[in-house]
Amino acid sequence: MATRKLPPAEMSEADHAFYGLVWAGTVLTERVDRALTKAHDLPVSWFEVMLWLASSDGPVSASVLGNSTMLSRSQVSRVLDALQARGLVSRTPSARDARSVEVALTAEGRTVFEEADATRRACLAPVFTDVLEQEDMAALSAVWRKLKAHKDA
Repeated sequence: MATRKLPPAEMSEADHAFYGLVWAGTVLTERVDRALTKAHDLPVSWFEVMLWLASSDGPVSASVLGNSTMLSRSQVSRVLDALQARGLVSRTPSARDARSVEVALTAEGRTVFEEADATRRACLAPVFTDVLEQEDMAALSAVWRKLKAHKDA
C-alpha cells in the first residue's frame, strides 16, 4: 500500500483552503487543550465558556452560551455544572425570564480565567501570533466573519 502524500499543488485551492482550516483548528485546539489541562486542569471546552463569560458585560443566559459557543446545549450544561462545582461560575435566576438562568464568572473564576488565558496566549504565540502578521490576523478575522454569517445557509 502506497504511503505517498498528495502534494498541495495537486489539490484544488478550495480543497487546500478547507483542509488548512481543519488542520489549523484541530492542531491548535489540541495544543491549547493540552496546555490548559496540564497547567490549570481546565479543558479547552471549559475555557471557551469562560472566555465568553469574561468577554461579557454582565451575566449571560445559559441559552446564549449554547448559541455562542461551539458546544451543544447539553455540553454547555455539563461544562457549567463542572465550573460551578469548582466555584468558577455562579448561576442565578434571570430577572427577565423566570424560566432562564444567568451565568457569570465568580471572582475566583475571573482569576483562573486570566491565568489560563495567559497560558493559552503563551502556548499559541510560537505557532500562531508570532508567525502571522497583523494583516494575516485581519484576513483570518474577515474569513471567520464571512463563514459564520453563512453557517445556517
